[in-house]
Amino acid sequence: MTDADAPAPSPAADEVEVDVVVLGVGPGGETVAGLAGKAGLDVVAVEENLVGGECPFYGCVPSKLMISGARHAAEGAPDWAHVVRRIREDATHDWSDGPFVERLEKHGGRVVRGRGRLVGPRRVRVGETTYVARRGVVLNVGTRPAVPPVDGLAGTPYWTNRDVVAITDLPASVVVVGGGPIGAELSQVFARFGVTTTLVDVAERLLPKDEPEAATVLGDALAADGVRLVLGQALERVSYTDGHFSVTVGAETLTSEKLLVAAGRTLQLDDLGLETVGVPTDGPLEVDDHLRVTAAADGGLWAVGDITGKGAFTHVSNYQARVAVRDLLGEDGPWADYRAVTRVTYTEPEVAAVGLTEQQARDAGLDVAVATGDLGARGWLDEAAGVMKLVADTEAGVLVGATVAGPTAGEVLGLLAVAVHARTPIEVLRTMHFAYPTYHRAIETVLWRLPH
Repeated sequence: MTDADAPAPSPAADEVEVDVVVLGVGPGGETVAGLAGKAGLDVVAVEENLVGGECPFYGCVPSKLMISGARHAAEGAPDWAHVVRRIREDATHDWSDGPFVERLEKHGGRVVRGRGRLVGPRRVRVGETTYVARRGVVLNVGTRPAVPPVDGLAGTPYWTNRDVVAITDLPASVVVVGGGPIGAELSQVFARFGVTTTLVDVAERLLPKDEPEAATVLGDALAADGVRLVLGQALERVSYTDGHFSVTVGAETLTSEKLLVAAGRTLQLDDLGLETVGVPTDGPLEVDDHLRVTAAADGGLWAVGDITGKGAFTHVSNYQARVAVRDLLGEDGPWADYRAVTRVTYTEPEVAAVGLTEQQARDAGLDVAVATGDLGARGWLDEAAGVMKLVADTEAGVLVGATVAGPTAGEVLGLLAVAVHARTPIEVLRTMHFAYPTYHRAIETVLWRLPH
């Protein structure tokens, strides 16, 4: 028998060959595993926590149920028990991922429970087993709540979003640390259910990544709901004694029954084994428009979701997942395009945005023009305060960004997202019919305020 006729050596007993390993099964990882499985690939999905990730169990879904309940509370029908039941029974199935696992396996994926770690190109170890991916590994390990290095905080029973969605009883008072979307949304929830609420942030305004005009509208709304805003002040010290928190902010000490820390997110790239494939862990992973991690030795590594730094949103993660699967299957695009990333803060009023803010557009060196306006006839009829802001690249004659703060702003944003994504000429947008009296009709007014 010649060497050519000899059978290939069998893999070691603790090695299993598959087509694709998905490491981390949040929304994007679930989409990758499901689509690749349906395409006939042999897929292993590795998850040490809940399949489905942050969004359905601790983020988007339960928080929006809380917000829905708060809306009814503002209308005079507070029922926290109903919110608790809906989160536990309807949304999270008592924090069981069985339905997610069943759906993924129905599509052809296999779920492996445990802590996964890269141990070289296309190799992931879980326990005593190493999975060797013929086509590649897709990372979707997401983020966890960030905890600021504040004196005394670590030794206290503070909440993060992961804790607050599971509470069954409301406190009498709460201090919320963080004026971003999570802090703003949950502050409004608590206030509308009668909890004495104070929101603290070192930033000078709410939603620092969004337009300042929208932050003003939201700040007024939260204040009207009874939220006390303490902005531009650093959180210096926290202590917990006899069932109450003492929170030192500047020269003032706040006292509350509970403390919610909503001060951003931390990438879960630690102890992932990225050094075994030559990938740095000091920030979001650099990916190309195919979602391949550019620094990975020998290729074969993709990343989707928050860890790519392209937008910490479920819809971005799912979008990236479809791009990555096209690449894994050898298809020809379309590849990733982020010029029209949308984002919504689900307060009342909502704050919705797409593309670039005015400052981002100027920083990019564009020839920028902006225009603002209120919510038009519908806003006047409904006595609804709000603002719309459009950001244009005057040289190209297109919108590059837009923000709406007002009722159903996330729905009004749809038309503007299409305009930014498709680079629809502003002159074409001005020729449209805008139904009267709707909130989206305010777009027409603001369009005509841009230079023409």
